[in-house]
Amino acid sequence: MTKKYSKVKNMLDAGHFVVCSEMGPPIGADPEFIKKKAHYLKGYVDGVNVTDNQTAIVRMSSIAAAKLAMDEGLEMIIQVTARDRNRISLQSDILGASALGLRNILCLTGDHQSFGKDPGSKNVFELGSVQLIKAVTEMVDNGILLNGKVMEVPPKMFIGGAANPFADPFEMQMIKMQKKVNAGVEFFQTQAIYNIEKFEYWMEEVRKRGIDQNSYILAGILPTRSAKALRMMKKYVAGMDVPDHVIKRMDQAKDKEKEGVKMAVETIQRVKEIKGVRGVHLMPVAWEEITPTVIKEASLYPRPEVE
Repeated sequence: MTKKYSKVKNMLDAGHFVVCSEMGPPIGADPEFIKKKAHYLKGYVDGVNVTDNQTAIVRMSSIAAAKLAMDEGLEMIIQVTARDRNRISLQSDILGASALGLRNILCLTGDHQSFGKDPGSKNVFELGSVQLIKAVTEMVDNGILLNGKVMEVPPKMFIGGAANPFADPFEMQMIKMQKKVNAGVEFFQTQAIYNIEKFEYWMEEVRKRGIDQNSYILAGILPTRSAKALRMMKKYVAGMDVPDHVIKRMDQAKDKEKEGVKMAVETIQRVKEIKGVRGVHLMPVAWEEITPTVIKEASLYPRPEVE
């Protein structure tokens, strides 16, 4: 594959075990909020996702927040959801992001607006995640917009998609994952892993289909600091698999934050040994400051340097 000016891609191509993380933009216009979070992550991760109005709640735009964080020295991965934009707006945002120097994109369908605080708002969903991936691929590889227009200067993007090892029906999820590969996806970030045995089985199926040979798999890790949070995810978050023994372990822990770090580190160490897993994606929801501790205790620091 041709390099696309993405540090994350170059690290994966070079065979390094990649570490990505995530930050949620503020419900507001304060740039210092982003700069503070960037300070926690700089030097500890190879790429940082910026969520795009996650759970359908209004926040600072992913592209604007990513540019602020990039200016602080981070390699950024913008998330783009199809929920709120038609094809004109989606392609326009991607061109703008590339022009700003943002080189990685995670293409998502997006949470339905009923999950957020504006359930009466109109959605768009003109494109789904597979169609969005295909559109970005055509823009990047061939310089062609969805309307057939050829661009003089195409965007440069390393193209990612989401994968859920725990969603049902299992076979349909595998088919959709393969469709994303066929559409041009280059890397996957998975749903948070608490059921490691089920993830191992999922990776077996990924390898059988050769998906790991045509894309990079980054395993999702969500450091958690309370049993309440685990119960909430188990009950209310679609596609999450949180075994009861994980909740019981957190319940019994005297220092729950320390236990949350320990559990995250153990999961990283286990997925690192699974054939086909090429990195991890940390999702410390509203707990970005714990990232350096997790990375160090998982023996993933210092990070290697690439061009």
